[in-house]
Amino acid sequence: MLKHTLIHPEINAILGRAGHHAKILIADGNYPASTKKGPNAQVISMNLTPGVITVAQALRAILSAMPIDAVNTMGIPADDSYAKFGEPPVWNEFRQILAEAGSPLKLEPILKWDFYKAVESADHVLTIQTGDQALWANVLLSVGCRTA
Repeated sequence: MLKHTLIHPEINAILGRAGHHAKILIADGNYPASTKKGPNAQVISMNLTPGVITVAQALRAILSAMPIDAVNTMGIPADDSYAKFGEPPVWNEFRQILAEAGSPLKLEPILKWDFYKAVESADHVLTIQTGDQALWANVLLSVGCRTA
């Protein structure tokens, strides 16, 4: 039996093969998961219905299963109409989840078009497509190292 909270067998298999610096995208329901991905990435659809599951729920599960070195959000370009509203509220939820997991990591936004390029790298191994309806809720994780 697994001790961590992540029990999805296919996701566990992909994570088990992922090495240091591998990229895991947890995508919101608006993300173009079938076209914006790396050449080695597998897409796991967890978008059962609008709002189920959320990026936050997937983030909690991934953080329970493996070390993470970096957490990037999709940054909002200054010319985007949403930019006038400031940070998306969901980012504070992500910060809370990181704190609950005991992680010292900070959210590091990457502007939208650069975010897509980062996802399209050969290091991208997994996209978890959620049904999250929150705007700008995409999170790109960099896998860390297991230490003694």
